[in-house]
Amino acid sequence: MDKKKYSDLKFFEFPNTLNAIREGKIIAPVHVRIKPTNVCNHDCWYCAYHVSGLQLGDKMKARDVMPFEKLNGIADDIIEMGVSAVTFSGGGEPLLYRRLPEIIKKLSIGGVKIAVLTNGSNLKGSMSETLSKYGTWVRVSLDGYDDESYSKARGVDYGDFTKLLDNLHNFTSLETDCILGCSFIVGHDNYNQIYNVCAKLKETGVDHVKISGAVVGNTPSENNLYHRKIKDSVSKQLQMLNDITDSDFTIINHYHDLEGRFEKEYTTCPYISYRPVIAADCCVYTCQDKAYTDSGLLGSLDNSSFKEYWYSKENIDRVYGLNPSISCNHHCISHTKNIVIHEFLSLDLDHIGFT
Repeated sequence: MDKKKYSDLKFFEFPNTLNAIREGKIIAPVHVRIKPTNVCNHDCWYCAYHVSGLQLGDKMKARDVMPFEKLNGIADDIIEMGVSAVTFSGGGEPLLYRRLPEIIKKLSIGGVKIAVLTNGSNLKGSMSETLSKYGTWVRVSLDGYDDESYSKARGVDYGDFTKLLDNLHNFTSLETDCILGCSFIVGHDNYNQIYNVCAKLKETGVDHVKISGAVVGNTPSENNLYHRKIKDSVSKQLQMLNDITDSDFTIINHYHDLEGRFEKEYTTCPYISYRPVIAADCCVYTCQDKAYTDSGLLGSLDNSSFKEYWYSKENIDRVYGLNPSISCNHHCISHTKNIVIHEFLSLDLDHIGFT
C-alpha cells in the first residue's frame, strides 16, 4: 500500500492528545509552527500577512525578528516536552533568519522532525545543506511561471524565477532524504500556465506540486466568485497533468471551493492542542490562520518560557475558551480536521465497540 504524506486523519496516531482534549486538559502539542521572522524579501499580492484587504495578521509588525536566545530556549523546551515536529514558516521568509541552521540541527538531534515553508530564494548554502541533512520536508511557494510573471507577482528582480529553479535543482541533486515539494498558488494571472510550470518544476527533481487557489477575500462568496471565472480552465489543466505524473512526481490537488471553511458550528477548536503557533513577536497563537490577531492570541512569552506558558492555567483557559463559531469566521486550514475530531469525541464510549 502506498504511504500517504497528506491526510486529515493523522491526529488518530496521537490518542493521548485526543484523550486530553476529551478531558479538557493540556499535554505537549504534537506539532509547533514557528515564525522566526516577519522580514520578507518578497511582496506577494495575495499574502494574508501583508495585504491590507485581508483580515489575517492585522497586528503584525513587519520588522519583528525573534531574538536568538528566545528561539534557542523555545527549542530546548520543545525537545524536553516531546513535541514531534516543528515547521518554520512566515510571517516573513523563515530562511532569512541567519542562525536558523543552528536551531534546526539542535531540534533534529533532539528527536524533533523539521519542515520549512519558504519562497525558496535562500534555499542555498548553509540553509540548503542543513535542511538536506536534518529536514524531513521543504515546500516552496510560488505563483509565477517565468521570470516576468514571477517578478510581477512578487515584486522581485527579473531573473529570480530562474534562480529559484536553480535552487530547486541544486537541492534535489544533493544526497538527502528531505522531500522537496512546491505549492503553486493559482490566480487570474497564472491559471492557464499550471501545466507548463508543473512540467518545469518536474525537471528540477521536486517530489510534488500542490495546487491551491489564492485566498483573495474574507468571505467564501468573495473567493468563490473570484475563482468561478477560472474554475473550468483550472480543471482542464489539472486533467492534463496526468500526462506528467509518475512514481517520482505527483500532483496534490487542493484547488476547491471555499464554502464551509469560513463559518463554523462547533464551539471549541481541538486542533489548537495539536499545532499552535509561536510567532516572531514572541507570542503564542492558536493557529497560522489567526497569527498576529487579537482573537488568535493565546499569550506572550516575554516573561515566560514556552513550556511554562503552555501548561499554565492561562493557556488552558484560552485554548478551551476560544469559540470558533464566534471568533473564527475566516478561512481555516484545520476546519475539516476539527469536524472529524468533534465527530470522534462525540461518540458514546459505551457503544464504541459495536463497529
